[in-house]
Amino acid sequence: MFLPALIAGVGLLVGMLPAGGAQAQAPGPTLEDPDLGVRTVVSGLVTPTSVAFLGRNDVLVLEKNTGKVQRVTNGRVAATVLDLAVNVGSERGLLGIALHPRFPRNPGVYLFWTESTTGADTDVLNQTPLLGNRVDRFVWNGSTLAFDRNLIRLRAIQQDAFTITTPFGTFTQPERGNHDGGVLRFGPDGKLYVLFGDVGRRGQLQNLPDGPFGPGVSDDQFGGPEPDNTHLAGVILRLNDDGSTPEDNPFVEVGEEIGGEVGANVQKVFAYGLRNSFGMAFDPKRGSLWTQENGEDAFDEINLVEPGFNGGWIQIMGPVERISEFKQIETTSLHHEDFPNLQQFRWGPERIADTPDQALARLFALAGSHYTDPQFSWNHVLAPAGIGFLDGNGLGGRYKGNLFVGFSTLDTLNGPLFTFEVGNDKLKLRDPRLNDKVADNLTFHEMTESESLLFGQNFGIVTDIQTGPNGNLFVVSLSDGAIYEIFRRT
Repeated sequence: MFLPALIAGVGLLVGMLPAGGAQAQAPGPTLEDPDLGVRTVVSGLVTPTSVAFLGRNDVLVLEKNTGKVQRVTNGRVAATVLDLAVNVGSERGLLGIALHPRFPRNPGVYLFWTESTTGADTDVLNQTPLLGNRVDRFVWNGSTLAFDRNLIRLRAIQQDAFTITTPFGTFTQPERGNHDGGVLRFGPDGKLYVLFGDVGRRGQLQNLPDGPFGPGVSDDQFGGPEPDNTHLAGVILRLNDDGSTPEDNPFVEVGEEIGGEVGANVQKVFAYGLRNSFGMAFDPKRGSLWTQENGEDAFDEINLVEPGFNGGWIQIMGPVERISEFKQIETTSLHHEDFPNLQQFRWGPERIADTPDQALARLFALAGSHYTDPQFSWNHVLAPAGIGFLDGNGLGGRYKGNLFVGFSTLDTLNGPLFTFEVGNDKLKLRDPRLNDKVADNLTFHEMTESESLLFGQNFGIVTDIQTGPNGNLFVVSLSDGAIYEIFRRT
């Protein structure tokens, strides 16, 4: 089921937005703090997803549905510096950008995008290669981007056609194009981190050691469940700037023992057991890596991701001690689908563990991996999306180093912004109701126990949050086709 907004767990419906660009503009963004203001940097963009700053008033903006990299200077689109033929079906398209850490001395610009097989932009789901999600390096010459090399190609096609009979009827798995992730970030270590969703896979990296059907049975029509090239998904990859594998990655040794294509892929993995995410950011003070993760119906998450992290999906979402709530919500909710199914029919929610110990025992445990509970989660989905840290004092000392979180639907306050204080790799939660690190909201897209986190509203679907060269906070709104700047009033 798709609706004209981004639904956590089902899909970013940006592929369903009107071809001309953004949805009708709602009331403009507002902030809770009267000492801060917000202004529009640029509007009229077509489904913008992420940005990279070339200078103080000079930014590259990706447009998901056009495949264009737009150069915005002084509040207007000055030029299209690259136009890729993209498959934009569902959550696919032009998704992520990162500049080389030594840019512009090293002019590398890295893009995550889904290629079309037609030579033109298309939203037809099957008009992409099997490995149609790709990360490429381009070279910036001051006015345009030129292709340099491909770093990695990743799974795009979702055509499993599995049929299941339930009390609600008999259903065949529909073709999909979501859970592509696509966020790129260079870490303080100079390595490129690639966030890639599970694209509907149900194999070892989704914590099913024998796949959805048991030993000796393929995950899908292309094989699996081992993470060969067509089943490497639900991961954060850590790569050198040329696409090679860093020797200090957490699974280098175990990958060498496995050998072959599967072993080489395991060596690239920094973290696994991820469902889907639209946000990844490094803490500018401590250098630690944070992500948000979308649940199906239960337990959206904010995670601190350390080397070898196993996020627990599909066995666990939210704190493992609350596994019974995860199972209860997922086996009874009809929020996203015609019947409870965790989106992919091959492993239904009735198979979720009944106890924490049982859930932990089922995880696919690569040597050197570890499961860690989320730093924060919502009992029912509130649908977080883009995240980012404020680097510096641009908004005043109160917000220095804070983590900001946007959301992927308009169902709550027309797109809120939340903010978290962060210290020593922990979230500082002031509301005593959050001592358990869970906001026990009452139903979907309802924000009970999150009131203390509210920073702003009416920001629409937020796909990227960045600190700009001037120290202010910049927010990309896909649904508004705009970039907003949050500043301190003088």
